[in-house]
Amino acid sequence: MKRSILIHPDPRLKKVAAPVADISDALRALADDMLETMYDAPGIGLAAPQVGVLDRLIVLDCVKKEGETPRPLVMFNPEVIATSDETNVYEEGCLSIPDQYADVTRPKEVTVAWMDRDGNAVEETFDGLWATCVQHEIDHLDGKLFIDYLRPLKRQMITRKMVKLKREMARA
Repeated sequence: MKRSILIHPDPRLKKVAAPVADISDALRALADDMLETMYDAPGIGLAAPQVGVLDRLIVLDCVKKEGETPRPLVMFNPEVIATSDETNVYEEGCLSIPDQYADVTRPKEVTVAWMDRDGNAVEETFDGLWATCVQHEIDHLDGKLFIDYLRPLKRQMITRKMVKLKREMARA
């Protein structure tokens, strides 16, 4: 089931999400809904707070080329356990901040530990776009948006655009 994506500014996007103690069928269904919502948007990552659920759950799939097999990942309680000293700059966007993009510098490579949908402990090292995406989504779980990395003036400008967009959407 597709879910509505919260648009910044929304206080729920600035809250820290709670760790998931047990992976229930309800949480697995939420993960499935989030994947459907992310693919439909279209996006490459989505965090539970973006659909109004304050649980530490993210989904991502950075496979974008036609004909390539999708690789949907569901991560409960994801945590960066190692980062490279080398950094990358990617132009980031966010489904909660539609049509706004900015360059963000992050570690080029990260090792992430999480629980999969069956409760198994998983650890994997990501680089490039996957590394950027997983860090971006984990930031959401900590109440942080990609615009928080920007200079105050640029951040305020984007926030004003989102306030205007929300007003227009409310009128529609």
